[in-house]
Amino acid sequence: MNKKKKKKNNKKKKQFFLSGMENDSQFSLFEVIVMILISVIFGVIIGYMITYGNSNLSRVRSNTNLGEIVSAYNNIVDNYYEEVDESQLAESAIKGMVSSLEDPYSSFLDPDSTSSFNESVDGEYVGIGITVEFDGEYNRVISVLENGPAKKAGVQINDLVISIDGHSCKGIYSGELQKLVEGDVGSSLELVVQRGEEELTLSVERQKIEAETVLGQIIEEDDHKIGYIRISIFTSHFYTQFEKVLKRLEKEGMDSLILDIRNNPGGHLVQAKNILSRFFPKKTVLYQIESNGVRKKVYSLNNQTLDYPMVVLINGETASSAEVVAACFQDHKKATIVGTNSYGKGNVQKTVSFSNGSSMKFTIEKWLSPKGKSVTGIGVVPDVVVEQSPEFYVEPNAFDTQFEEAKRILIKES
Repeated sequence: MNKKKKKKNNKKKKQFFLSGMENDSQFSLFEVIVMILISVIFGVIIGYMITYGNSNLSRVRSNTNLGEIVSAYNNIVDNYYEEVDESQLAESAIKGMVSSLEDPYSSFLDPDSTSSFNESVDGEYVGIGITVEFDGEYNRVISVLENGPAKKAGVQINDLVISIDGHSCKGIYSGELQKLVEGDVGSSLELVVQRGEEELTLSVERQKIEAETVLGQIIEEDDHKIGYIRISIFTSHFYTQFEKVLKRLEKEGMDSLILDIRNNPGGHLVQAKNILSRFFPKKTVLYQIESNGVRKKVYSLNNQTLDYPMVVLINGETASSAEVVAACFQDHKKATIVGTNSYGKGNVQKTVSFSNGSSMKFTIEKWLSPKGKSVTGIGVVPDVVVEQSPEFYVEPNAFDTQFEEAKRILIKES
């Protein structure tokens, strides 16, 4: 079950993603210790064999530090006056190393946080395939996944979720509601919904669901057919969904496009490259990557490009790879950027997973716009600044000032 609830922007509670890696590494505690010991011995031997120079001294120093970590670990385990939880000790060491980086985007994630993070960026979760919106008392179904388990069980849009497995859903939403839905793939839950004056009890089987991250429609106004595509996050499945929606809108006669990446926290960097390659000709610089002072340009690899008037909508919750997309369109003057400054996250993380389900993510490089500009701490500055009305975040169907400005610009340009 997805939970959607309009609210004011809150950066402290928002998690932003930009991953340059598709696969995680996974090591057990024992393997970590063994690798440290091997590194100490192997590094010293190889360093001695290769060279006696200064570079070797640096390697020995590094391995001496690793040896001290092992020594500290062994001394605590062997000599502390009470029994020591070795897993907790290793976890604390990892937390300490990550926190010493003093990087707000490098962190240690416990198993629950790791699971939520992976679900977000992978675009898959165990659920029943509905999206709900809190309606003041209960949660109302606002979309039902086609061919999903809820659809097959008979759930319909506008149904109110009354209870799940006997637990009342009155006044609860977000994480509490999600916990009631969680379970093993193939297991069933009892869902009570209210439809009009009638209450229905439905048995719904939990399945692995591919999150719907791309929504699109045609907006007909003043003899124009404006395409509208909203991207909520760049998951590993994102581009397949994007291509499907884009082709459908083109068949329906789309003559311009609004690309809405507001509140998009980012995701896989390769997916930003995929969508940009759809719009820019081969050998166009899409963005740049910098690590240890060395810059590398990333180019479009697509031979077919799209060429029609465009507006890209952004706001303060547009971050990471979503900012990569906005910055590229802006630098190449391919679209008008409308909204408010984006979040300003200009670096890339790698994730390493551990056998107990926890993980750490840490920054490995930073990205720059095609022209070499950094968004860190600044964000992408819109071409047309439009503040959103406060009512938009609290009132259902409130007037969307940024969206309306996007339409006005496209109608004027067409």
